[in-house]
Amino acid sequence: MTAFPAGTILGYPRIGRRRELKKAVEAFWAGRTDEAQLEQTAAELRAVTRDRLAALGLGRDDSSIPESFSYYDQVLDAAVTVGAIPARFEDLRDEDGTIGLPAYFTIARGEGDRAPLEMTKWFDSNYHYLVPEIGPDTTFSLSSDRLVREVAEAAEAGFRTRPVVVGPVTLLALAKAADGAPEGFDPLSRLDDVLPVYVELLARLRAAGAEWVQIDEPALVSESLPASVAQLSDAAQRALAVLGGAADRPSIFVAAPYASLDSVFPVLAAAPVEAIGVDLVRGTVPAAADGLAGKTLVGGVIDGHNIWRGDLAGALDTLEQLRGLGAAAVAASTSTSLLHVPHDVTDETKLDERLVSWLAFADQKVGQVVTLARGLAEGRDAVATELDAASAALADRHSAPGVRDGAVRARELVEADFARDTYEAREAAQVALGLPALPLTTIGSFPQTGDIRRARAQFTRGELSQEDYEDFLRAEIDRVITLQEDLGLDVLVHGEPERNDMVQYFAENLDGFAVTENGWVQSYGSRATRPSILWGDVSRPAPITVDWAAYAQSLSAKHVKGMLTGPVTILAWSFVRDDQPLGETANQVALALRDEIADLEAAGIQIIQVDEPALRELLPLKQADQPAYLDWSVRSFRLATGGAASATQVHTHLCYSEFGVVIDAIRGLDADVTSIEAARSRMEVVADIAAAGGFDHGIGPGVYDIHSPRVPSTAEVESLLRRAVEELPLRQVWVNPDCGLKTRGYDETVASLANIVEATRRVREDITVSA
Repeated sequence: MTAFPAGTILGYPRIGRRRELKKAVEAFWAGRTDEAQLEQTAAELRAVTRDRLAALGLGRDDSSIPESFSYYDQVLDAAVTVGAIPARFEDLRDEDGTIGLPAYFTIARGEGDRAPLEMTKWFDSNYHYLVPEIGPDTTFSLSSDRLVREVAEAAEAGFRTRPVVVGPVTLLALAKAADGAPEGFDPLSRLDDVLPVYVELLARLRAAGAEWVQIDEPALVSESLPASVAQLSDAAQRALAVLGGAADRPSIFVAAPYASLDSVFPVLAAAPVEAIGVDLVRGTVPAAADGLAGKTLVGGVIDGHNIWRGDLAGALDTLEQLRGLGAAAVAASTSTSLLHVPHDVTDETKLDERLVSWLAFADQKVGQVVTLARGLAEGRDAVATELDAASAALADRHSAPGVRDGAVRARELVEADFARDTYEAREAAQVALGLPALPLTTIGSFPQTGDIRRARAQFTRGELSQEDYEDFLRAEIDRVITLQEDLGLDVLVHGEPERNDMVQYFAENLDGFAVTENGWVQSYGSRATRPSILWGDVSRPAPITVDWAAYAQSLSAKHVKGMLTGPVTILAWSFVRDDQPLGETANQVALALRDEIADLEAAGIQIIQVDEPALRELLPLKQADQPAYLDWSVRSFRLATGGAASATQVHTHLCYSEFGVVIDAIRGLDADVTSIEAARSRMEVVADIAAAGGFDHGIGPGVYDIHSPRVPSTAEVESLLRRAVEELPLRQVWVNPDCGLKTRGYDETVASLANIVEATRRVREDITVSA
């Protein structure tokens, strides 16, 4: 057996330093390039990544470089590899039964009447994965050898890489029952059936030259999945007995990121595998367990979730504690894959130099791992200079001006700041808004066209004056307002043409934040965001959205929503300071938003939406930690909205949220109207609401999946809407897309909204007749 490397990472950003993969994939989708050209671009990107990681200090031939590339999503990759695709896509297989790249993308994005796989958040990150659909009749077979070919590709280039695959327990634990499955069917019950395919994959990987394989099993750390910890532990024991007992396989490294393994750790310690990865950023050093003597413990001590340089000396201390558990060896690693952070902080030319000294993006984190591996091998004195530099940067960060602002901290809060009038009183006051049954609206953004992006870029480069840029934005708002009125929507939005991103726009206008030029992070598929850096105390120097909202409202007699991003989402979609409790930071953001709401009201805006799509995302994976999170997250929203008048209708919006999981928190938000993603899951949310005993505020279950290029038919929308009005009180139901329309094109947007309007007209007509 080849020894596990002394230092490694669990994965690396795969979109490219300048989003090369995004551009190549979208060109393929648009028909501007063919499959061979896309494959060539991806191969070049993988080669660049391997060379870069070797240059940063990982080994070319010791399996320390992970083979973690994906065209779209690692869970989809695993599902396609084992052939677990829904029946509606079976005809897309090639003649030999394999699933090629065009079919892969169709499963991800949908096509015509074929809905794509559902999408939701990957544990407590802002990455989205595609949810496999597995039933009792799903046939498992090795249906893609892409990972095998990538290992062979690396070998031809002189690299012995470590292939990464989502493990069988996590694949099944994250899956949903396929359409037609018996009620109560659990995909995890198919574990014994899928394991032979993993065994076959292991043999193929070894034949391609892999000495180690990384099997990612983050489900084992979660207490928030349908499967219990006991069920997951039993599944892991069974799965690893089969995989570890395979006669023809590479050495197995089981990685369990995102939290501590707790009671599952002894199961892995006893399993016939050669290395175990533990997250020591979100978790703690586990207790000693039987079976470790012949294994390598891989300590995830470098934060893969956040971008702070951190305490390198403390990380080495933690690794030295890990040595005390009696394993054969200890290695240094990142806590998670680095897909959650940008490529390289040296790409940022406009950030303050002092701030840069506190940061570590993916490349810098690789360097930190290399340093710690050397410290483990050669002793602390060998890396004393690097440890001292990191400690000095940490001390400087804690003492720098702006990190703690006395004026912000002097603002005292009382309990009344966290509450509005009763919902009944607000509902009565809001009758004056004059809204019809089943009010039609959108979530906020309209398509960010090439013209909008070009104008913003020209303004940023100084090629377009402030006056000309604002004239351009007003013209865009005029167009969007007119379009909505022509379509027949009831509550309008201004379309947000001035916003580059729903979080970054606010970060650019709040003190305590910094924004990047090239800090792109994959969100899902070809979509990437640039998370802002929340480094200090937060305050609002001036109104942010008021002028644009007031201008839009001046164009229509219909209500135009004011659009804000909520405090939890601003935290979740930023890289947030880690030197104080998140709840304290959230309240600072909430107070800035509270002031913004007051200014919107003063400008005549009577409906204000405070988006919290990330509410479910930050829910801790451990049940013991969830009550405290739900308390501060709900209170920060209520602090932001608590000053609004009863006649002001406060909306919020949630994405990818298993409604039933957080329904008590959603009730606690006390928004007048909550819109939520529901179309891709085919209105499962209404069943969640019923199971949770109902929901008495306004609710807008989405009827248009905006993450797919499909245009839903009128009949499809009508079917979803009828299910909603059959199971929810009519007075509560709003009609809206799942999410904002920023990523869609205008042709599909207009066609989809027209179908939504027509479907709503039909349902309203029936309601009127029946009344």
